[in-house]
Amino acid sequence: MSLTLCVLLWAHPEAEDALIAHEDEVLGFVTEHGGRVVQRARSAGFGGDPLEIQLLEFPSAAAVDAYMADGRRAMLTDERDRAIARTEVITVELVGPGG
Repeated sequence: MSLTLCVLLWAHPEAEDALIAHEDEVLGFVTEHGGRVVQRARSAGFGGDPLEIQLLEFPSAAAVDAYMADGRRAMLTDERDRAIARTEVITVELVGPGG
């Protein structure tokens, strides 16, 4: 059963470019775990809004787990911690315009 994740990311103050660069890098690993980046969107990040919103699709929970445990991601933990203040991940179901 495939999973679609909505990922919300908040940057530390003055770290917006670092968050984007970090996500550019780690999202490159998604396809190697059978997933795909459905969509990325950015807000201004003001008023408590997340800076980046992502929709990611994986073929299974095991594929998500493998992506999250990818050693290359672990090697970037310090970089991530400097850029990203908060992350929320929500499992969602995509629906068409009619609902």
